[in-house]
Amino acid sequence: MSKKSVIQRALKRDRLVKKYAAKRSELKAILADPKTSEEAFYAAQRKLSKLPRGSSSVRQKNRCSISGRPRAYMRKFAMCRLCFRKRALEGDITGVTKSSW
Repeated sequence: MSKKSVIQRALKRDRLVKKYAAKRSELKAILADPKTSEEAFYAAQRKLSKLPRGSSSVRQKNRCSISGRPRAYMRKFAMCRLCFRKRALEGDITGVTKSSW
């Protein structure tokens, strides 16, 4: 189980990403457009750098929804391998069976 503070930090980062997603995409579109003037480009660049660091989606880390573990994360099930194995053996995950006998 991860520390509660680390899990809360990750949740805060998720909220920031959602909050600033639209603003960030607008500024990125201005930067990517080749027809943008130099003044507008640099103004957009300054505004983008003023946004919180945590609002960038690349700073998000996938974590297990049950234990908060950051490693061995399985996207399809939104959990780590340990929680997945435990739930699969208990039969809580539909369509998953043990392959070896």
